[in-house]
Amino acid sequence: MLKLALRSVFRQKSHTAMTLAAIMGGVAGLILAGGWVNNMFLTLSEALIHSQSGHLQVYKAGYFAAGSRAPEKYLIAFPSAVKQRVAADGGVANVMARLNFSGLLNNGRSDLPIIGEGVEPGQETLLGSSVSITAGRQLADGDAFGIMLGYGVAQGLKLKPGDYVTLLVNTLDGALNSMDLQVIGVFKSFSSDYDARAVKIPLAATQELLGTQDVNALVVSLKKTDDTDRVAARLKEQLGASSLEVKTWVELNDFYEKAVELYKRQFGFLQLIILIMVVLSVANSVNMTVFERVGEFGTMMALGNRSSQVFRQILIENMLLGVIGSSLGLGLGVALALVISAMGIPMPPLPNSNLGYTAQIQIIPSELLISCAIGTGATILAAVLPARHISRMPVVEALRQNF
Repeated sequence: MLKLALRSVFRQKSHTAMTLAAIMGGVAGLILAGGWVNNMFLTLSEALIHSQSGHLQVYKAGYFAAGSRAPEKYLIAFPSAVKQRVAADGGVANVMARLNFSGLLNNGRSDLPIIGEGVEPGQETLLGSSVSITAGRQLADGDAFGIMLGYGVAQGLKLKPGDYVTLLVNTLDGALNSMDLQVIGVFKSFSSDYDARAVKIPLAATQELLGTQDVNALVVSLKKTDDTDRVAARLKEQLGASSLEVKTWVELNDFYEKAVELYKRQFGFLQLIILIMVVLSVANSVNMTVFERVGEFGTMMALGNRSSQVFRQILIENMLLGVIGSSLGLGLGVALALVISAMGIPMPPLPNSNLGYTAQIQIIPSELLISCAIGTGATILAAVLPARHISRMPVVEALRQNF
């Protein structure tokens, strides 16, 4: 039956070409759409990791739930010792400390409420590969009294690199403290909301302002993003006894999970549309082919073939068409993905983002398999009704088609 099916497929050249074209287009479309969506997920995750959160963050237990209301109660004492323990894990590339604060920034004419981070400049520069510097430069380890402003802060106070500002905060004891700082640079991160209120100053200056040597968080960069869950599990086990909690970048950025869920549903709907288009296109071609061969199938049944054998014969022929068309569509989709990725697709900023990006088409093995399965399945599905109709047709009526 397989040999006969192959001969029948290649004997109907025009109809076979039409069917293969429809299958190839559907499979290639699914590969390109899936690769584009996965690239968007990857771009979004790397932007979040390398602009704000790192792969993991270590806090005093309870800080994530209530620390924003009383940060002074959730400080990590002796952060250097904890950093050494975290850095000893084989999957960790870098560990840096941060101390969070809020206050008022004054340019000599007006004040603006800000949220700030005391950072270790050299290590933050390594982490912040997705941060765009719009003016000036990054903080360096030698900038003892420098400050980096979010783009929205700089616009709101009309500040530029070289200007001086005064930062006013409450110490952990409740007293007021201030510090004069020089603007070193202006940055844009992934989030426009964050940039509208954020500033960064050296960790030592922050500790002096707040009157503490402790920190709020340790930010962990990993060698591989795929190791996030495994390293987090190991660190939770090691640090749990020290009343410390570990949060992954996904837990810190709930926006990511919501965005992924939204785009996955949209892509699922797109897959459904492509499946329907392939089924309808293939069904049209299959119907034409099958009903032009009614006499042939009538002859088969007259020679002793059962109707179930005719039914299987038609399905096998279309299964072969589906496999061949999906394989060709796979090659076409991969080739187009490579060409498009080499050229790049300029994309506008994602929702809640400042920065556009250049999209590519990722080649994901699972997406390739799913696309081929959809192409083959759609072709077989399109053949079921005509095969059922032909196999149930009386032999005499089928034989009349030969005349």
